[in-house]
Amino acid sequence: MTKPALFLLPGLMCDARMWTPQIAAFEEHHDIQVADFRAFDRFEAMAQSVLDSAPERFALAGHSMGARVAMMIAAMVPERVERLALFDTAAHPPAPHEKDSRGALVALGYAEGMEAVANAWLPPMLHPDHRGDHPVHRELRQMVLDMTPEIYDRQTQALLHRPDARPGLMDIGCPTLIGVGRQDEWSPVSRHEELAALITGSVLTIFEQSGHMAPREAPEAVTAAMRDWLAA
Repeated sequence: MTKPALFLLPGLMCDARMWTPQIAAFEEHHDIQVADFRAFDRFEAMAQSVLDSAPERFALAGHSMGARVAMMIAAMVPERVERLALFDTAAHPPAPHEKDSRGALVALGYAEGMEAVANAWLPPMLHPDHRGDHPVHRELRQMVLDMTPEIYDRQTQALLHRPDARPGLMDIGCPTLIGVGRQDEWSPVSRHEELAALITGSVLTIFEQSGHMAPREAPEAVTAAMRDWLAA
Protein backbone atom coordinates (compact mmCIF):
# COMPACT_ATOMS: atom_id res chain seq x y z
CA MET A 1 0.00 0.00 0.00
CA THR A 2 1.32 3.42 -0.97
CA LYS A 3 2.10 5.71 1.93
CA PRO A 4 0.52 9.18 1.90
CA ALA A 5 2.94 11.88 0.79
CA LEU A 6 4.15 14.51 3.24
CA PHE A 7 6.31 17.34 1.93
CA LEU A 8 8.37 19.36 4.42
CA LEU A 9 9.57 22.78 3.26
CA PRO A 10 12.53 24.31 5.17
CA GLY A 11 13.11 27.99 5.79
CA LEU A 12 15.94 30.37 5.04
CA MET A 13 19.34 28.64 5.28
CA CYS A 14 17.64 25.50 6.57
CA ASP A 15 17.55 21.91 5.35
CA ALA A 16 16.18 18.56 6.53
CA ARG A 17 17.83 19.06 9.92
CA MET A 18 15.08 21.53 10.79
CA TRP A 19 12.60 18.64 10.59
CA THR A 20 14.62 15.85 12.20
CA PRO A 21 12.12 15.09 15.03
CA GLN A 22 9.13 15.14 12.70
CA ILE A 23 10.81 12.95 10.10
CA ALA A 24 11.54 10.38 12.79
CA ALA A 25 7.96 10.54 14.03
CA PHE A 26 6.17 10.20 10.70
CA GLU A 27 8.44 8.37 8.27
CA GLU A 28 7.03 4.93 9.12
CA HIS A 29 3.59 5.80 7.82
CA HIS A 30 4.30 8.62 5.36
CA ASP A 31 6.39 9.09 2.27
CA ILE A 32 8.36 12.12 3.44
CA GLN A 33 10.20 14.41 1.08
CA VAL A 34 12.12 17.49 2.22
CA ALA A 35 12.40 20.28 -0.33
CA ASP A 36 15.82 21.65 -1.27
CA PHE A 37 15.64 25.37 -2.01
CA ARG A 38 19.36 26.12 -2.12
CA ALA A 39 19.49 26.73 -5.89
CA PHE A 40 16.55 29.13 -6.21
CA ASP A 41 16.16 32.90 -5.96
CA ARG A 42 12.38 33.16 -6.40
CA PHE A 43 9.43 31.56 -4.62
CA GLU A 44 7.89 30.60 -7.93
CA ALA A 45 10.86 28.36 -8.76
CA MET A 46 10.81 26.87 -5.25
CA ALA A 47 7.11 26.09 -5.56
CA GLN A 48 7.54 24.54 -8.98
CA SER A 49 10.36 22.31 -7.75
CA VAL A 50 7.99 20.86 -5.16
CA LEU A 51 5.18 20.36 -7.66
CA ASP A 52 7.53 18.67 -10.13
CA SER A 53 8.29 15.91 -7.61
CA ALA A 54 4.95 15.69 -5.81
CA PRO A 55 2.21 13.14 -6.47
CA GLU A 56 -1.29 14.18 -7.43
CA ARG A 57 -2.29 14.70 -3.79
CA PHE A 58 -0.04 15.47 -0.84
CA ALA A 59 0.19 17.05 2.60
CA LEU A 60 2.37 20.14 2.86
CA ALA A 61 4.14 21.59 5.90
CA GLY A 62 6.43 24.61 5.76
CA HIS A 63 8.59 26.49 8.23
CA SER A 64 9.29 30.23 7.93
CA MET A 65 10.27 30.89 4.29
CA GLY A 66 9.16 27.36 3.47
CA ALA A 67 5.70 28.13 4.84
CA ARG A 68 5.49 31.14 2.54
CA VAL A 69 6.27 28.84 -0.38
CA ALA A 70 3.65 26.41 0.93
CA MET A 71 1.04 29.19 0.85
CA MET A 72 1.96 29.89 -2.78
CA ILE A 73 1.61 26.20 -3.66
CA ALA A 74 -1.77 26.01 -1.94
CA ALA A 75 -2.93 28.99 -4.00
CA MET A 76 -1.53 27.54 -7.24
CA VAL A 77 -2.96 24.03 -6.97
CA PRO A 78 -5.54 23.89 -4.16
CA GLU A 79 -6.96 20.66 -5.54
CA ARG A 80 -3.64 18.86 -4.94
CA VAL A 81 -2.92 20.01 -1.36
CA GLU A 82 -4.77 17.71 1.03
CA ARG A 83 -3.71 19.58 4.16
CA LEU A 84 -1.47 22.52 4.99
CA ALA A 85 0.72 23.33 8.01
CA LEU A 86 2.41 26.72 8.46
CA PHE A 87 5.02 27.27 11.18
CA ASP A 88 6.70 30.50 12.34
CA THR A 89 5.84 32.53 9.28
CA ALA A 90 3.71 35.36 7.90
CA ALA A 91 1.97 36.37 4.67
CA HIS A 92 2.80 40.06 4.29
CA PRO A 93 5.00 41.41 1.46
CA PRO A 94 8.47 42.87 2.12
CA ALA A 95 8.61 45.85 4.44
CA PRO A 96 10.53 48.99 3.34
CA HIS A 97 13.44 48.26 5.70
CA GLU A 98 13.97 44.64 4.65
CA LYS A 99 16.21 45.28 1.66
CA ASP A 100 18.76 47.09 3.81
CA SER A 101 18.60 44.80 6.85
CA ARG A 102 18.69 41.58 4.87
CA GLY A 103 21.28 42.97 2.48
CA ALA A 104 23.60 43.83 5.35
CA LEU A 105 23.65 40.23 6.50
CA VAL A 106 24.27 38.97 2.97
CA ALA A 107 27.18 41.41 2.65
CA LEU A 108 28.50 40.14 5.97
CA GLY A 109 28.42 36.59 4.59
CA TYR A 110 30.45 37.53 1.53
CA ALA A 111 32.92 39.60 3.56
CA GLU A 112 33.45 37.40 6.63
CA GLY A 113 31.90 34.02 5.85
CA MET A 114 28.99 32.00 7.17
CA GLU A 115 30.35 31.86 10.71
CA ALA A 116 29.80 35.60 11.00
CA VAL A 117 26.29 35.19 9.62
CA ALA A 118 25.53 32.38 12.05
CA ASN A 119 26.76 34.50 14.97
CA ALA A 120 24.60 37.47 13.98
CA TRP A 121 21.48 35.79 12.58
CA LEU A 122 20.81 32.61 14.51
CA PRO A 123 20.75 33.50 18.26
CA PRO A 124 17.89 36.03 17.95
CA MET A 125 15.88 33.32 16.18
CA LEU A 126 15.99 31.10 19.27
CA HIS A 127 14.39 31.23 22.69
CA PRO A 128 16.98 32.64 25.13
CA ASP A 129 17.24 29.25 26.87
CA HIS A 130 18.29 27.64 23.57
CA ARG A 131 21.20 29.93 22.75
CA GLY A 132 24.86 29.55 23.64
CA ASP A 133 25.99 25.97 24.15
CA HIS A 134 22.50 24.46 23.95
CA PRO A 135 22.34 21.39 21.65
CA VAL A 136 19.67 22.99 19.45
CA HIS A 137 21.86 26.05 18.89
CA ARG A 138 24.91 23.90 18.13
CA GLU A 139 23.06 21.74 15.60
CA LEU A 140 21.31 24.62 13.83
CA ARG A 141 24.54 26.62 13.80
CA GLN A 142 26.23 23.78 11.92
CA MET A 143 23.32 23.77 9.47
CA VAL A 144 23.94 27.45 8.74
CA LEU A 145 27.71 26.91 8.45
CA ASP A 146 27.04 24.26 5.81
CA MET A 147 25.39 26.89 3.60
CA THR A 148 27.30 29.41 1.48
CA PRO A 149 27.02 33.19 0.96
CA GLU A 150 25.70 32.48 -2.54
CA ILE A 151 22.87 30.29 -1.19
CA TYR A 152 22.04 32.91 1.41
CA ASP A 153 22.04 35.63 -1.26
CA ARG A 154 19.71 33.66 -3.56
CA GLN A 155 17.21 32.87 -0.83
CA THR A 156 17.31 36.46 0.41
CA GLN A 157 16.46 37.64 -3.10
CA ALA A 158 13.50 35.27 -3.07
CA LEU A 159 12.27 36.78 0.19
CA LEU A 160 12.74 40.33 -1.08
CA HIS A 161 10.63 39.54 -4.16
CA ARG A 162 7.88 37.64 -2.37
CA PRO A 163 4.26 38.49 -3.12
CA ASP A 164 1.58 39.42 -0.62
CA ALA A 165 0.07 36.01 0.16
CA ARG A 166 -2.90 37.30 2.13
CA PRO A 167 -5.42 37.60 -0.75
CA GLY A 168 -5.19 33.88 -1.48
CA LEU A 169 -5.55 32.66 2.09
CA MET A 170 -9.32 33.05 2.21
CA ASP A 171 -9.65 30.43 -0.54
CA ILE A 172 -7.82 27.70 1.40
CA GLY A 173 -10.28 24.96 2.26
CA CYS A 174 -8.13 22.05 3.39
CA PRO A 175 -7.33 21.22 7.05
CA THR A 176 -4.78 23.86 8.05
CA LEU A 177 -2.50 23.99 11.08
CA ILE A 178 -0.84 27.26 12.05
CA GLY A 179 1.91 27.03 14.66
CA VAL A 180 4.27 29.52 16.28
CA GLY A 181 6.73 29.66 19.14
CA ARG A 182 5.47 31.83 21.99
CA GLN A 183 8.78 33.73 22.02
CA ASP A 184 9.19 33.99 18.24
CA GLU A 185 10.61 37.50 17.90
CA TRP A 186 10.94 37.30 14.12
CA SER A 187 7.36 36.25 13.26
CA PRO A 188 5.36 36.94 16.42
CA VAL A 189 2.12 35.36 17.54
CA SER A 190 0.13 38.30 16.17
CA ARG A 191 1.18 37.42 12.61
CA HIS A 192 -0.20 33.94 13.08
CA GLU A 193 -3.43 35.21 14.54
CA GLU A 194 -3.80 37.16 11.30
CA LEU A 195 -3.26 33.98 9.28
CA ALA A 196 -5.77 32.07 11.39
CA ALA A 197 -8.36 34.80 10.87
CA LEU A 198 -7.93 34.59 7.10
CA ILE A 199 -7.94 30.78 6.72
CA THR A 200 -11.39 29.42 7.52
CA GLY A 201 -11.38 26.53 9.94
CA SER A 202 -7.64 26.69 10.63
CA VAL A 203 -6.21 25.62 13.99
CA LEU A 204 -3.74 27.96 15.71
CA THR A 205 -1.30 26.35 18.13
CA ILE A 206 1.25 28.25 20.22
CA PHE A 207 4.34 26.38 21.36
CA GLU A 208 5.64 27.42 24.75
CA GLN A 209 9.33 28.00 25.45
CA SER A 210 10.11 28.32 21.75
CA GLY A 211 11.45 30.98 19.44
CA HIS A 212 11.34 31.01 15.63
CA MET A 213 12.72 27.50 15.17
CA ALA A 214 9.74 25.66 16.70
CA PRO A 215 10.13 22.29 14.94
CA ARG A 216 13.48 21.92 16.72
CA GLU A 217 12.87 24.04 19.84
CA ALA A 218 9.53 22.45 20.73
CA PRO A 219 9.76 19.13 18.89
CA GLU A 220 7.29 17.16 21.00
CA ALA A 221 4.62 19.87 20.86
CA VAL A 222 5.08 20.43 17.11
CA THR A 223 4.96 16.70 16.41
CA ALA A 224 1.81 16.29 18.52
CA ALA A 225 0.12 19.15 16.66
CA MET A 226 1.12 17.64 13.33
CA ARG A 227 -0.15 14.23 14.37
CA ASP A 228 -3.60 15.70 15.04
CA TRP A 229 -3.40 17.65 11.76
CA LEU A 230 -2.53 14.54 9.74
CA ALA A 231 -5.47 12.72 11.29
CA ALA A 232 -7.95 15.55 10.61
